[in-house]
Amino acid sequence: MTKENKILYNSHSEKSEAGAVPAKDVTGANEGFKPLKIAVGLSGGVDSSVAALLLKQAGHNVVALFMQNWHDTTGTLHGDCEWEEDKFVAEMVAKKIGIPFHFVDLSETYRKRVVDYMFSEYEKGRTPNPDVLCNREIKFDAFLQCALELGVDYVATGHYCKKDEFVNENGETIYRILAGDDKNKDQSYFLCQLSQEQLSRALFPIGDIDKPTVRRLAKEAGLPSADKKDSQGICFVGKVDLPVFLQQKLKPKEGKVVEIFATEQEREPYTEAALRPGETVAEALARAQNVQNSPNASNTPNAQNYENLQNTQNVGMSDVTKGHQVQEYTHEELEALAAPVHYKPSDGKVIGKHIGAQFYTIGQRKGLNIGGHKESIFVISTDIENNIIYVGEGHSHPGLYRRGLKIAMDEVHWIREDLKMQVGETRRYLVRIRYRQPLQEATLYQYPDGLYIIFDKPQRGISAGQFAAWYTRGEEEMIGSGVI
Repeated sequence: MTKENKILYNSHSEKSEAGAVPAKDVTGANEGFKPLKIAVGLSGGVDSSVAALLLKQAGHNVVALFMQNWHDTTGTLHGDCEWEEDKFVAEMVAKKIGIPFHFVDLSETYRKRVVDYMFSEYEKGRTPNPDVLCNREIKFDAFLQCALELGVDYVATGHYCKKDEFVNENGETIYRILAGDDKNKDQSYFLCQLSQEQLSRALFPIGDIDKPTVRRLAKEAGLPSADKKDSQGICFVGKVDLPVFLQQKLKPKEGKVVEIFATEQEREPYTEAALRPGETVAEALARAQNVQNSPNASNTPNAQNYENLQNTQNVGMSDVTKGHQVQEYTHEELEALAAPVHYKPSDGKVIGKHIGAQFYTIGQRKGLNIGGHKESIFVISTDIENNIIYVGEGHSHPGLYRRGLKIAMDEVHWIREDLKMQVGETRRYLVRIRYRQPLQEATLYQYPDGLYIIFDKPQRGISAGQFAAWYTRGEEEMIGSGVI
């Protein structure tokens, strides 16, 4: 349990006969306990409900604040009044806990800052993450401002992550985001764009407990949300039929589906060596590039992505975090390793039609409606300009894998600004590019034009527009993030 959790919340293993957690200062002295005024973003779900419950039982002055962020039901799969049902449950929870309930409509702000951004990104052929934007732009910005107008000290949410803080040698308070103790539910990734100022007002009461415990506490307290299913889909919009949802602003346009074929040897990106005997990294890259540009080239994804250069010799550069050896690359080599796959129609065979390249993303399997394959087919590349999507058969198709990615300088965000990498610096971190993806070993290279992330093993489904977030080992503190 982090320092802040110890001060603000109770020991979840202790409970009274009625199932309530005893209100006490677990630092050891009730005399020094000073209740805070805290607004909980009460969504009607069990996680935020238990967050409010724990804070109330700890003796704080808690208020519930429910926000409506979306009105339109186009493309939604759960009916027309889902938000009204959530609001009703949230009101019932607030009444049960005994805290004031407030309502705020942020739908116009949400549309401008999150949904319009989604439409714009998909139109460009990129894959945005609206949940990350929702936390940065809504929950810990617009919603936070509404809460502060109520005179609160903090805003709490039901995220499964932890916050800690310390004072540095200059007397500045530094806030940290740590992975939640429940590794199956850790939601720190969704907070990867928060700033130090936003973190200074944030609380995450359930970050040190697991989901079954959250359900148990809710049932013991008789909360109406105890058995409510977890929300799915787009933050505050819900589960949607994405093409139908996007067609509110993006027009369908029929195009070709081109299949790229791969040999069985090419389907083993993790084991096939990229270097030939005595060949340098630069020579391998040049050879692969020549193969790619050759008029008679097979244009295989292995050649394009240079994904097996992990077998190159180490050069003795120290890993700044754990003493590991890291690979030294030239800027040209990093560019090649981070480059996405690009195909031409002549590289494969037309096997069907689609409704618009902007409606598809790398790694997508559903919605293609093309049969006749032994294994599932997946989107491996999209060409927005020419309205073509390229697909490959099987989970192991090499077109799904890349060794690296690049984040432009103006898209790099440091949660820990005191740990910001300088140009020319190289570090080892654990990185993820999507929620619930296991953390991956990688090396980060800071150049004037951007931050390059090269993974130890090829990664599946890297798409432009996604957020990459990097963590330290051990405590798994999230240090920064950026848009691919």
